Amino acid sequence: MALAHTLGFPRIGADRELKKALESYWKGDIDQDALKSVGRQLRATHWQLQKDAGIDLLPVGDFAWYDQVLSHSLAFGVVPQRFDSTLDDKRQPTLDTLFAMARGATTSCCGGEHNKAQYAQELTKWFDTNYHYLVPEFSVDQQFKLSWEQLFD
Repeated sequence: MALAHTLGFPRIGADRELKKALESYWKGDIDQDALKSVGRQLRATHWQLQKDAGIDLLPVGDFAWYDQVLSHSLAFGVVPQRFDSTLDDKRQPTLDTLFAMARGATTSCCGGEHNKAQYAQELTKWFDTNYHYLVPEFSVDQQFKLSWEQLFD
């Protein structure tokens, strides 16, 4: 008996829900809990759509807030030092770490802007397609470790 399987599913949503939620979060119109709720809702909807279409083996881990390469960078602890201020108390990356790596950020300190800007990582094309991804930045002494548990969120 043959089984049907997909490699992934478009994450943006039928009505571009992810894009709208991300833009609302970046503007400060919704908080991180609301953003994460949209992500959970989209994943559940997409799994159900695939199940209803007769897909036997559903993929997991294919959802990304920005791009899959960046998600894998965080998952394996590949966070450039300039983003250290976005790590949590346990020195683990957060959703805000991911967005700072993708979009850049300015560190606030002492009641004002800090001079050290956190510039975004470089974008490059995926082969000859229109898809772009963020290029991981490895340090000379790079240590890989499981650091970001989005898969379990």
